[in-house]
Amino acid sequence: MSSSLDQAVSCLRAGGVVAYPTEFCFGLGCDPWNESAVRRILRLKNRHWRQGLIVIADKADRLRRLVEMSDETLMAGPRASWPGPHSWLLPAKKSVPTWVRGEHATVAVRVTAHGLVRQLCRESGMALISTSANRSGRPALRSARAVEEEFGDTIDYVVDARVGDATEPSTITDAATGAAVRG
Repeated sequence: MSSSLDQAVSCLRAGGVVAYPTEFCFGLGCDPWNESAVRRILRLKNRHWRQGLIVIADKADRLRRLVEMSDETLMAGPRASWPGPHSWLLPAKKSVPTWVRGEHATVAVRVTAHGLVRQLCRESGMALISTSANRSGRPALRSARAVEEEFGDTIDYVVDARVGDATEPSTITDAATGAAVRG
């Protein structure tokens, strides 16, 4: 593991906020179970908690703590599209806090295809909050330098690596209805 990844993992485990490249843009991430870190991300983005956030992982099993995955019919779409830039709304487990799911009974989840982020999840042993590294209403940031210019030292660590080849943000689809929420 590179020293950059070591530092990001240490930061996440300590409750910090990390910026890292995803398939399309840089994301801001933290442990979804750490309320103060999640609320910090919401403040950085000027995003209301009611909207909910996307959670990403390196494998579907890492998302089981957050969402119900026992209905194979409901899971057909996600399993067919993962790993990749496809987020799915799945039923939230009762234990999922509102700071993750917002006002919803679902959580948006994704198994990422970005190798570095997959390794970050694997090495940290956690799924990650993953919201675009930008302030609400502003364009997504696609480089470490742009993230540093926008957020300065308000983020604990920025992984300096390339974003993937996606040309737009991940799609978000409601697994129960098949309705596109984004994309």
